[in-house]
Amino acid sequence: MEQPPQTTPAQPPKPQFPPTPIVHARGTHLQIGRQIGAAMSEQVRHSLESARKLIEGSYATLELSWEGALIQARKYLPFAQERYPQYVDEMMGIAEGAGVSCDDLATLNAMEAMTMDALHLTKCTSMAVNQERTADGHVLVAHNEDWVPEDEADVYLVHAEPDDEPAFLAMTYGGLLPNIGFNSAGIAQCCDTVYPTDSRIGIPRIFVSRAVLGARTLSDALRLALMPQRAAGYNHLLAHESGELYSVEVSARRFGILYGEDGYIAHTNHYLDGKMQAVEKEPDELIGTRLRYFRAVRLLRQSRAHTVKSLKTIQRDHLNYPESICNHEVEGDGPLDREKTINALIMDLTARAMHVAWGNPCQSKYHTFYLEA
Repeated sequence: MEQPPQTTPAQPPKPQFPPTPIVHARGTHLQIGRQIGAAMSEQVRHSLESARKLIEGSYATLELSWEGALIQARKYLPFAQERYPQYVDEMMGIAEGAGVSCDDLATLNAMEAMTMDALHLTKCTSMAVNQERTADGHVLVAHNEDWVPEDEADVYLVHAEPDDEPAFLAMTYGGLLPNIGFNSAGIAQCCDTVYPTDSRIGIPRIFVSRAVLGARTLSDALRLALMPQRAAGYNHLLAHESGELYSVEVSARRFGILYGEDGYIAHTNHYLDGKMQAVEKEPDELIGTRLRYFRAVRLLRQSRAHTVKSLKTIQRDHLNYPESICNHEVEGDGPLDREKTINALIMDLTARAMHVAWGNPCQSKYHTFYLEA
């Protein structure tokens, strides 16, 4: 395959990160949470500290203190408790295992909903190719996770075997519920933040996406992404080991479903479906996400023989640097605008493998993990 053209980063590479930490957990959701919290207590505590600093450092914009955020989070939690008590148990288990407040952790998991209008984090990139476009007939799914730089240190993987759901291998950071990964039913999920105008108090989107990770069939995954009473929504890029590829664009009250017609699919942080664009917040400001989307599509179209290596090349792409697919922090940006690629992962659904680069993929080596269940 011809390698896609790239631009040179404006800064020298940093030392490579070690393999991403991983925790193995099994049992009930409460037990799994406790095992995650105990193993990753340092990361959980640090993520709470970072979230508190983000809220307090942005008071002029958000007009929200941490104490106020705790109060707001209590409005969302009953919706999650009613529909997904097992994942509330999982979250409580993380808090117990890490020795932190359940209220604080609930606030962290609902923070996107509470700060939605002010967070300008719009640079995640997801893509997938099926048997029609891979050299070895494998189904591959890739995701660059972009978030605040402080959370990079808190990234880890969860290899879990719940008593009542398929086993899964997923990425998360700090005290957030895991949601980006794949399960033993052959279903993979990537999540991209989108910006609808119809957000409301309801089930925080991370609980919805955690539920999708527990799906046993592709139709179950789609139904779970569209759960009623959701507070808002992600784009859920879903792939099945059979080669079926979907993007499920979700807001609080609407949804659109896109299909990978030609063996590939890509998504960033803006709506593609026309009826979803009607509820998109300030679409004229979402320029960078469109550039990344079209760039990813072009690079995916260049070959019908993609490999893990070719997807790594796309994940490292620096066109429109620093707001590129491989996103780099810009010094001096405000606290609500600072972000970078904190990890990149490629899921091989056929081999049940996940290749993960901790930090910017242009500066880090990928390490391979397997779902053994």
